[in-house]
Amino acid sequence: MAVPDTDLQRIRRWAAAKTPPEFLHQMRLEVDADATSVTIYDCRPPWRPDGDPTWTRQEVARLRWTDKYGTWTLHCADRHGKWHLYDQAPPSARIDTHLTEIDNDPTATFWG
Repeated sequence: MAVPDTDLQRIRRWAAAKTPPEFLHQMRLEVDADATSVTIYDCRPPWRPDGDPTWTRQEVARLRWTDKYGTWTLHCADRHGKWHLYDQAPPSARIDTHLTEIDNDPTATFWG
């Protein structure tokens, strides 16, 4: 079974609400999903206006869905882009638990 659609929509709304419309030309959060996980990226515009028009994407967090248990786990990336379980937040059936943990970021893991 895939990531619950209601949770995916909640994550997308959360990400969209993080950037006020007047700043969307400077930054935005993007969400990519596959069958079992959702990755959140902090995106920034090109450094040079005359260079590559591609925005940069930095991993913020990954949320993994385990259908067998009906729970989400929260993961963070190291400096090499390898994902690790974020052990400060236990698995939860409620996606809001992990979105709040990302927001609060008590260990400065997600936002630095």
